[in-house]
Amino acid sequence: MISPGRHLNRRLEVWRPVTADDGAGGQDTSLALQGTVRAKVDQPSNADRMLAAQAGSRHDHTVFLLPSADVRRGDELRGTDRLGQHQRLRVLSVVAPSTPVYRRAACELIQREGA
Repeated sequence: MISPGRHLNRRLEVWRPVTADDGAGGQDTSLALQGTVRAKVDQPSNADRMLAAQAGSRHDHTVFLLPSADVRRGDELRGTDRLGQHQRLRVLSVVAPSTPVYRRAACELIQREGA
């Protein structure tokens, strides 16, 4: 079996939403750094885009990860692309094939205003 690890050419930080009491009966939500994962970021195929559109999702990037990567729906992945541009990707879903060779996360690119 070929290991997908050699194709995972980027390191992305995993940021996860955490909630804390705000002292006034409500809660504040912020993102906390969970660690770093190796990844490969691709544009989704046309079939992936069609399925996402049918489901009302904004899937615009596919991220491949090691099977052991702790990445969950709602996480934010942060890193730089090959051009040195900072990227933030919101994880919409995470799936694994029946043989756990990799995990695949459907993500949405988060862009700053004016970017």
